Amino acid sequence: MQRYKITVEYDGRPFFGWQRQDGQPSVQQALEDAAAKLDGVPVLMQGAGRTDRGVHATGQVAHFDLQKPRPLRKIADALNFHLRPAPVAVLDAEEVSEDWSARFNATLRAYRYVIINRRADLTVDKGLAWRVPSRLDAGAMDRAAKALIGQHDFSTFRDAECQAKHPIRTLDKIDVARYGEGLEVTVEAKSFLHRQVRSIVGSLAEVGRGARDESWIADILEAKDRTACGPVAPADGLFLERVEYGDD
Repeated sequence: MQRYKITVEYDGRPFFGWQRQDGQPSVQQALEDAAAKLDGVPVLMQGAGRTDRGVHATGQVAHFDLQKPRPLRKIADALNFHLRPAPVAVLDAEEVSEDWSARFNATLRAYRYVIINRRADLTVDKGLAWRVPSRLDAGAMDRAAKALIGQHDFSTFRDAECQAKHPIRTLDKIDVARYGEGLEVTVEAKSFLHRQVRSIVGSLAEVGRGARDESWIADILEAKDRTACGPVAPADGLFLERVEYGDD
């Protein structure tokens, strides 16, 4: 038995999220089906994070075990062959110890949220970004976001269906920057609550369009009340960009 760590990229649009669901396509199921064709038996694929329906990844990490070890150089190629035509690609593979976990060994997860700030409809970026037609002040959004850095009770930004044991999380970094007509919100933490990033981005957009003062983000964080949150940003613009490990 050999355990492998893989880095995965995927377009989340055809899937009902990462997690396997009966009767619905998922990224986990696509990878498990591909891995099972290597081993001839069912394979369990464990991911570093459970992305929601429609959320994308450029750096998701997962692990799985094969009863019949294969040359490392062939693992990614073989998985990619069996994954086609699903929009999922294994970028890299490496051998890890039998007790290594993509989820529990992770020390940091980085998400990127993409906003296209223009009046015209999206074409090539449709499904891969959130179009906001009204002008957004990226500087105001960035200043307001800094109130979220550190350890806080993020109940305001926690989805009602979140299964986490508690709402306390530590945000290590959050930045908002403009690139032409696009804005990117980058967020880093060891772990996140369900829909936390999308809830934060939706609220920051209220500040950016001038509907709320910059201090409003700190106020609703302190409220610890989900009903105080702004609109939740759509899944389209969210990417799991990177997962880091203490042994990287």
